[in-house]
Amino acid sequence: MIEIATSAATTTLVIAGDLDLAERDQFPEIAARVVGLRRQLLVIDMCGVTFMDSTGAAFLISLADASRKRGGATVLRGADPRDLFVLEICGALELFRIDAEHRCAGDETTSATEDASSPA
Repeated sequence: MIEIATSAATTTLVIAGDLDLAERDQFPEIAARVVGLRRQLLVIDMCGVTFMDSTGAAFLISLADASRKRGGATVLRGADPRDLFVLEICGALELFRIDAEHRCAGDETTSATEDASSPA
């Protein structure tokens, strides 16, 4: 599932589930909608991504490339190291800014649970 939200200067894509070959039919429509919004900043929230293959990577790369061509920037938020690895192998990691400060909702819960279960 991919949801699109906008503000005055930003388009945010929130992706949940798999970003792969099985989902490719929706990619052209979403790309057209995002490009049509013409915002300077594209934020791709990947906190809910469970798997990404090269098809999903190609989709993200096409979005980042379109944003770059308009003079904009693309930020990846909540990307898993394996997803970053796929983009790096594709030679496209430099198209993205990585939001290393963002913490996905589950990350905070896990840390609190681990802290609570650790012996004092």
